Amino acid sequence: MRTSLTLLIGFLTLTSMAQSQKSFFPETKNVGNPVLSGKTHYNPENQTYEISGAGTNMWLDKDEFFFAARRADSDFILTSRVEILTQTGDPHRKLGLMIRQSMDANSAYADIVLHADGLLSLQYRGKQGAITEEVKFSETGAQYLQLEKKGTKIMARIAQNEQALTAAKEIELAFEAPFYVGLAACSHNAELSVAGLFSNVRFDVAASEGVDGYRTPSASRLEILDVETGLRKIIYSTTDHIEAPNWSRDGKFLVYNSGGKLYKFDLQKGNPEVINTGIATNNNNDHGISFDGKTIALSSGTEVDGKNVSIIYTVPIGGGNAFRVTEKGPSYWHGWSPDDQFLVYCAERNGEYDVYQIPAKGGQEKQLTKATGLDDGPEYSPDGKSIYFNSTRTGMMQIWKMNPNGSNQQQVTFDNYQNWFAHPSPDNKWLIYITYPPEVPANSHPHNQRVMLRMQAVGEKEPLVKAHIYGGQGTFNVPSWSPDSKKVAFVSYTYGELQ
Repeated sequence: MRTSLTLLIGFLTLTSMAQSQKSFFPETKNVGNPVLSGKTHYNPENQTYEISGAGTNMWLDKDEFFFAARRADSDFILTSRVEILTQTGDPHRKLGLMIRQSMDANSAYADIVLHADGLLSLQYRGKQGAITEEVKFSETGAQYLQLEKKGTKIMARIAQNEQALTAAKEIELAFEAPFYVGLAACSHNAELSVAGLFSNVRFDVAASEGVDGYRTPSASRLEILDVETGLRKIIYSTTDHIEAPNWSRDGKFLVYNSGGKLYKFDLQKGNPEVINTGIATNNNNDHGISFDGKTIALSSGTEVDGKNVSIIYTVPIGGGNAFRVTEKGPSYWHGWSPDDQFLVYCAERNGEYDVYQIPAKGGQEKQLTKATGLDDGPEYSPDGKSIYFNSTRTGMMQIWKMNPNGSNQQQVTFDNYQNWFAHPSPDNKWLIYITYPPEVPANSHPHNQRVMLRMQAVGEKEPLVKAHIYGGQGTFNVPSWSPDSKKVAFVSYTYGELQ
């Protein structure tokens, strides 16, 4: 709502596009002049950073370590998956994310660090030459680290074993712009080095207070997530605001919307081209490709009885005349039936938003849900036996499923999050969906939020977190699985410099 060989070529293309990208942390420094020099290697294929560093410690009134950094002058959210590669050495050898006033050994700083023995802590020096202080986490070991600056607040979070980020450890510490932000490695032993791997590194600048994302849209990063390895790749960055990628049935291209238009993003050429959608010229982020790969269903603002409302159309996959499917609006497309004979969508009728079904060639619409509140995001399972949707009927937005005729409605997710837009994998083994924090209203999926992509096996109840994202509206609204069920496409957002 408004809110094979071919595949191999496509995935190899993602690699070639990634190779054109450079390190986001160009300034490197052996802070404090450790005996052994550190180094960084950026792998453009995987967009990962392998960093080695030595040094006695980052502690007391001065530091010795290796730092790969960039200058920054605004608030930020820095997130990374972190792995210590060196298997021997001091148990307090460590990797971390750091903000630092200068490259001086005794500079003010704050960091979130993972030690080899599992210790996690927010460490900081309040002013130049002061003694380092520490706030420890009760948890040990982490998969993800996150460091955030918001005004004078410095916040650190961790995530373990494909779970949500923890509540923040927080301190007050002012930094003057410009300052340094980046990746740190310290062996805690002058005679040894420690090596570590930083992956899925994202430097996000959140919207300023009062910015809702509609009047001031953000820049965009089109990404691919490998759901098996958890590795993310940015395949296209743009200052334009783009939304809601679909993956073509042959694996060769993506379709997304931007500025009222639909675009075809060729994975081999690596560039977007406008799709001709005929009279449908005000297209939103509810669109998708038929199972036979020949047709796009889309939702487009259309004047009906003096009001501009979303109406569903279909167009040929290569572009052409738009065929109007729904007469009434607002109607927001979300799914094709596997035989391509029906469309399912969210529609407002008589003040209630429910799930409806209609023949793809037009005709009489059929109401499938009637619960009080919002029912949205309907999508068929690949075998055609179920329709997944999300509903606020329990007070939280949760994933549900039902038979194609609307009967046997059953809850699928049971937690204290707001879960939207469940997309079953083509092999029908997995559900992946976008999750908002509990404080976001159940009937809203706004821009500029800390969201997660979570995945669970069909028939199971325990989800795994596959990505921590700054995004929301437009990130993951529509079907975006690769044909082999190994990857999904999505969009992340930032108000800062693009990676």
